[in-house]
Amino acid sequence: MNQLFDETKIDVNGPVPEKELERQYYYLAKARAIVQKQSEALGRPLTCMVVTFGCQMNARDSEKLLGILKSAGFEEAESEDADFVIYNTCTVRDNANQHVYGRLGVLNGIKKKRPSMKIALCGCMTQEETVIEKIRKSYRFVDLIFGTHNIFKFAELLVRTYESDGMIIDIWKDTDKIVEDLPVERKYPFKSGINIMFGCNNFCTYCIVPYVRGRERSRAPKDILREIERLAEDGVKEIMLLGQNVNSYGIGLDDPISFAQLLTEVEKVNGIDRIRFMTPHPKDLSDELIDVMAASKKICRHVHLPVQSGSNRILKAMNRHYTKESYIELALKIRERVPDVAITSDIIVGFPGETASDVDDTIDVVRKVQYDNAFTFIYSKRTGTPAASMPNQVSDEEAHANFDRLLAVVQETARSRVKLLQGRVMPALIEGVNERDPKLVTGRLSNNTLVHFPGDASEVGQIMDVSLDQCEGFYYLGNRVEHRG
Repeated sequence: MNQLFDETKIDVNGPVPEKELERQYYYLAKARAIVQKQSEALGRPLTCMVVTFGCQMNARDSEKLLGILKSAGFEEAESEDADFVIYNTCTVRDNANQHVYGRLGVLNGIKKKRPSMKIALCGCMTQEETVIEKIRKSYRFVDLIFGTHNIFKFAELLVRTYESDGMIIDIWKDTDKIVEDLPVERKYPFKSGINIMFGCNNFCTYCIVPYVRGRERSRAPKDILREIERLAEDGVKEIMLLGQNVNSYGIGLDDPISFAQLLTEVEKVNGIDRIRFMTPHPKDLSDELIDVMAASKKICRHVHLPVQSGSNRILKAMNRHYTKESYIELALKIRERVPDVAITSDIIVGFPGETASDVDDTIDVVRKVQYDNAFTFIYSKRTGTPAASMPNQVSDEEAHANFDRLLAVVQETARSRVKLLQGRVMPALIEGVNERDPKLVTGRLSNNTLVHFPGDASEVGQIMDVSLDQCEGFYYLGNRVEHRG
């Protein structure tokens, strides 16, 4: 957790500061006083729980939320039976919304037994007007709702929640604000995500993200590098640079800088051993970026390159701005320049108007690119996106049949790619004790492949050479290899 202000020295009875960072630390001090008073009345610390749905961006946002809560004096709970529960929501697919509604029903039961409990919602789902109306009418027990653009206001909203009896709704349509240096509570001591930009300008016709995350805005390079330097000083070995399309990083800055140039600067930070990034867009992944990857000793050998479809007709309908041919050319260029790279992808099946022939084109891309893994999804209609009102919506039966055909090929090619590593010795970052066998630890290779090998919890966070002895389809069993003198 990083903190620039000592809130114990802030006068909470004085005027509210005008500068946003100072303002939020003022409210953080005020929140601490409220939490302390309630804790004393209860005779125990107040507890909190942050539940994350969705992507790495949401996971990083949740670390910020937890940082505020812990700075305010809350202790993290192990379950949702806590004094303050916040759901950081995802809305990429409709079933994500339905899942949150179901979980809210469970929280309502807890709150009926303990009315002092506070329940909050934030994230992408709350940027939808229909969601807000539904919460207002059917989930009136929710205390606080805010969106993706004003997460930096959480300390202020926290105070308002405890000072008010009614539901607080604070949703912004968009923002150009980026507030640095608020508290963060990282989930892992050895690795961390880093937002380098926010929002998206691509407007793929199936995607709700630009509408709920807003337009692209990049953080200043000096702020990113300063954060990474602090993480390195705190023992972090691996970082992941996060953006909806990292290729667009830096375009709107006063002094524009390319994503490749940013990576070059990040590589200079001492103490950081591994650099990952998520997600580049195939339409504008540059030769400069490929060259930087090829020359780098720190950038991980993994590129997640979402194709979504292999049909030019469907790609145009999706507003993806590339063709099947240009995508394959790009993927093969990456493989040629970075021979040990793993390429993974996202693929949608069942987009409006898609035929079996279109899926054949997608399968052809899978066979030509030879993905190391791919996340395949059946199209989910999202109200508010152009694709939702397109004609020729594909039936569930047809979509599932095509999905099964595609998945079989994805799994076949992924297994063949992973198997190529058999017998090699590669460095792995130990991420934790194996969930099924406590005598094993789980490590992640630079190319994102997992390997399980003998070890214990004391080794978590270390990078060790591991022999890849036994391929188990999508992961390996192996053994540590000691360096010879």
